Amino acid sequence: MTPVLVRPARSADADALAVLASLDSARPLTGEVLLAVAGGEVAAAMSLDTGAVVADPFVPSAHLVDLLRTAARPAVTRRPRNPRLTLRAVRAA
Repeated sequence: MTPVLVRPARSADADALAVLASLDSARPLTGEVLLAVAGGEVAAAMSLDTGAVVADPFVPSAHLVDLLRTAARPAVTRRPRNPRLTLRAVRAA
């Protein structure tokens, strides 16, 4: 299995994003973009602003798109526990 790196796009990735969009017959992504890099090549990308996705149609990339969508989800935050609602162990009599 090829290792996959998910990372934010940088200005140096502009050409790779343009090629990827062209391969996918889509408009280039703008704004904040998250990349899936497989085998050293940008294989899929997702706009964090719009949710639009582009991927290389010549390589299997559905799993990369799923990975990007998962990585883009906001982290689940835990609410502080209410000490009055803490469960305590009960011993049977």
